[in-house]
Amino acid sequence: MTIADLTVTGGRGKDGRAEPVSEITLRMGDIVSIVGPTGCGKTTLINDIELFANRNTPSGRRVLINGESAEESCSSDPARNPIALISQHTNFLSDLPVEDFLSIHATVRAHEGGEAIRETLGFANKLTGEPIIRTSAMTELSGGQTRALLIADAVVIGNSPIVLLDEIENAGIHRTRALELLKEYRKIFVFVTHDPRIALLSDYRVVMRNGAMQEVILTGKEEGRVAAELRKMDDLILDFRNRIRLGERLTENVLEEQMKACGYLT
Repeated sequence: MTIADLTVTGGRGKDGRAEPVSEITLRMGDIVSIVGPTGCGKTTLINDIELFANRNTPSGRRVLINGESAEESCSSDPARNPIALISQHTNFLSDLPVEDFLSIHATVRAHEGGEAIRETLGFANKLTGEPIIRTSAMTELSGGQTRALLIADAVVIGNSPIVLLDEIENAGIHRTRALELLKEYRKIFVFVTHDPRIALLSDYRVVMRNGAMQEVILTGKEEGRVAAELRKMDDLILDFRNRIRLGERLTENVLEEQMKACGYLT
């Protein structure tokens, strides 16, 4: 199936009222963030998308692919499902080695296993601090390694046109690098996030409150400049986080040097 767009038609919020945003259409190449306080319905929205809701979920929303209800095979046949959801829950029942796990998926998707595995691991290892080893069991991976591998697997081997990512900022992966890499692939990426950098690096964001889509905000030039400043701050924190992980001692001189490097001191 060739997908041009995905449309979510509004249902109702927790109070039973119609959602203020009656319809939103996501097009191929869009990077979208879903934002709002805890408990506002962000995860419910991406679950509706994953389930191809058709007025049959508590929200009453409807999800359309290319303007029409999804074919039944999208839900019943994993090979034809265009949506990949990378959730916060990544427990595996299988202790297969990473290479075997990827090889099986590549075979199901009719890929050349060796090249697909190399590309997937290369992608994943750009997101993690500690490289993923092919022979490691899936159950031995850290939470961050697992999320990075699943993102790469969905994009490269699964080649899913629509990828839903639930709070990847909690996974210990490099957020900005992830966005930069994902932009190289023409897909629809939807992030559930509390992270201002992810939100401001998205094309637009859906604001959730009380279980309803309240507003859609396009990322403008001014917010782009704010995002650039936030990147400096975040890079500073990431640098110190890595120094701590490596067992280094932090000093005021190191702090001053790094703040100068980021342009905060002269």
